Amino acid sequence: MLTITQALHDQIVAHAREDHPDEACGVVAGPEGTDRPERFIPMLNAARSPTFYEFDSGDLLKLYRELDDRDEDPVVIYHSHTATEAYPSRTDISYANEPGAHYVLVSTADTDDAGPFQFRSFRIVEGVVTEEDVKVVDAY
Repeated sequence: MLTITQALHDQIVAHAREDHPDEACGVVAGPEGTDRPERFIPMLNAARSPTFYEFDSGDLLKLYRELDDRDEDPVVIYHSHTATEAYPSRTDISYANEPGAHYVLVSTADTDDAGPFQFRSFRIVEGVVTEEDVKVVDAY
């Protein structure tokens, strides 16, 4: 299960809405060895595409150095889907290389008549996608 604060949840959703119609992407870092997302790190979608996201390689290198310096892990890796449901695509699955991370997808398309967005979390390990519950809390 992903446990995330309301503030972080809202920041991820706001980033997805802000970058629409392009896909948004980013990371939420947490203390190394924990499963606690704490630090919101919005990234630039280098592809600038409504159907694909890509972290800029230079930004990604800088991010991983910063995480290492701060003794943090990428606890959440998020991106948005602008026209489809919040479920990992084949491309998303093939690029998922952090087995310990929660892969959060936000859909800014109203694909299920449930409202203006979906917020879902998945574990993706060796190509296997497992949806997990999301618990939004006021604070840890």
